[in-house]
Amino acid sequence: MQRARSPPRALGPLLRQLTMAENADLASLEESFKKFAIYGDTKATGQEMNGKNWAKVCKDCKVIDGKAITSTDVDIVFSKVKAKTARVINYEEFKTALEELASKRYKGKSKEEAFEAICQLIAGKEPTNVGVTKATSAKTVERLTDTTKYTGSHKERFDESGKGKGKSGRETMVENTGYVGAYKNAGTYDAKVKK
Repeated sequence: MQRARSPPRALGPLLRQLTMAENADLASLEESFKKFAIYGDTKATGQEMNGKNWAKVCKDCKVIDGKAITSTDVDIVFSKVKAKTARVINYEEFKTALEELASKRYKGKSKEEAFEAICQLIAGKEPTNVGVTKATSAKTVERLTDTTKYTGSHKERFDESGKGKGKSGRETMVENTGYVGAYKNAGTYDAKVKK
């Protein structure tokens, strides 16, 4: 009976580095899972991910390539790994779903290599905000939003720098000083009486 040989001493630190690298990859994978799990849901805890966010992970991280994996494949895998009555998956089910997609995406590789490759696509990524409306700076819009060209009552709603005054710009604020509105010598009575 032969004894199992231990790895040479020179390989020991290398194996430890590989194990630490795998742990770091899994930690960044879990971090990405949490970021995508809470995306778009203010009540989410980051422990469970819904189908919409699962599809977003696959789309944003380029797991969906349009050839080997399509959005339909992503939805089918989500339905496979979740519990029958559940609408969400946890982190372990997430990894199982990635294994399913990895074997389909990387057909020439072993299961471990394929899983590692698909994890590298996702690890460290965050949800992107594609399609968020940005302020346009076209000349027509610029002319309409230039507060220096406003006239009448609209002009009074902005200060010299062009910043809105808020409520004080919309409503006439009553001053309880005891003087009429346009009185020029307001505040001088006390100085005259004390002399």
